[in-house]
Amino acid sequence: MYKHVALPVRKAGMSHDEFVTYWQDNHTPIARDIEGVVRYQTVLPVDAEASEFDGLAELYFDDLDALHDALGGGGSRDYDPAKGTAREARADVDNFLDVERRPRIIGEEVVEKDETGGDTTGLYKHSAFLVRKDGMSHDEFLDHWANTHVPLAREIPGVVRYARVVPTDPERAEFDGVAELYFESLDALRAGLGHESSRDYDPDHPKANAPREDVDNFLSIGDRPRFVGRETVQKDASGG
Repeated sequence: MYKHVALPVRKAGMSHDEFVTYWQDNHTPIARDIEGVVRYQTVLPVDAEASEFDGLAELYFDDLDALHDALGGGGSRDYDPAKGTAREARADVDNFLDVERRPRIIGEEVVEKDETGGDTTGLYKHSAFLVRKDGMSHDEFLDHWANTHVPLAREIPGVVRYARVVPTDPERAEFDGVAELYFESLDALRAGLGHESSRDYDPDHPKANAPREDVDNFLSIGDRPRFVGRETVQKDASGG
């Protein structure tokens, strides 16, 4: 499936709690009904004060054209849908988001491990928004990520789901990809991937340390935003 991942930043003058209330009570009922959306999930930070963003909004589509019609293409943080619920949702964004400070990525999801049965509500999720290191092409980055790093990351203790989001238009994307790792407990997540207050981390377990050491082979970790939160599936008509 194709996926639009947005990292919302609340508008000036709004508290995080006010942002969450508006997002969940006002915007989510609209976003669920955007034309073409087959799955919609939100992720709230476990530590709002330490988080770089106020949440994650993830919308899935079976068809890339439908995604672009509803949410625009890469290369811009804003978009201008022509009609329907997508247009209503875009208008509502201005009530609680600073859209120009909201990174986003459009990509295809590749599931590398899944022990959840498809139900991710209540799981803790680490999303890393990846930026390749200097001197490496996007294709070289993808090759290393898929063939060298993924086998290591799948073995991090406590990981119950691991998915990658690969940009459909890498030349216009803000990131080279997104790595999404799910855990059943926050303690397990932090043991494997560190605390969300820093972009770097230093795990103790050998199976968590190996992927951290490999990160330096293909990522610019200081340029890599990450987000730790708890996920809620707001809609699932994907059949997956």
